[in-house]
Amino acid sequence: MVKVAVCVKYSIDVSNIKVDRATQTPITIGASRRMSDIDRRAVEEAIRIKEKHGGAVTAFTLGIPEARTCLREALAMGVDDAVLITDPILESSDTYVTSRVLANALVKLGLFDIILCGETSTDGYSYQVGPRIAEILNIPCITYAKNIALNGSYVTVERDLEDRYEVVKAQLPVLITVTREINEPRHPSTASMMKAFKKPIKTLNAKDVDGLNPQVQVLKVFIPELKRKSIVFKDLPVKQAVAEVVKNLVKEGVLK
Repeated sequence: MVKVAVCVKYSIDVSNIKVDRATQTPITIGASRRMSDIDRRAVEEAIRIKEKHGGAVTAFTLGIPEARTCLREALAMGVDDAVLITDPILESSDTYVTSRVLANALVKLGLFDIILCGETSTDGYSYQVGPRIAEILNIPCITYAKNIALNGSYVTVERDLEDRYEVVKAQLPVLITVTREINEPRHPSTASMMKAFKKPIKTLNAKDVDGLNPQVQVLKVFIPELKRKSIVFKDLPVKQAVAEVVKNLVKEGVLK
């Protein structure tokens, strides 16, 4: 029997974000949100571990009250319990606060053998939360997992390092961040979704957790200004035109 925790995020669909040209800040009000594909794979892997070895899976998320949506999806997929940490004071949390709050919630609600996270969020791409949680809890952290094998009190993990694979072994408890390649997540049935809406979701607020001391201050958010040169070579023989293009590309540092 193994106790698995999985951390998910109710991510903003960045393709829907607009920017206020006057203030140069993103407008997130009204932007669609959902559990990211990477986090869905973390949920799927947690459920597969439970199905193979027995035990239970608890999903955690920190966010706005509407983040219950992604917890309902996790429950419909096969997660046993769900925990929402929500408080207005947490809505602008940096990665330090997010990690500290999640770590404290994990400790508060029990000792977990395996903690799974997506390798990164699809709206922040910081790659920090999973490793930070492991550091706070003082447990091993294995990142970029594409395969996880549990054997007794140890896990063997195949890591995807882009240009090579690495196989590592760690003793439980352990935190593992997973890649998109680890699995294909299941799609819950309508019946499963209906049952998920009847399951309770435990809710915690800022008073229930600690670590509300932001370490990062956002000074400015802006749209990079793109300057393009429109150079047209007309009425030149093909060879000469190509030579001029290459010459200009070398001058701009595009070619060497």
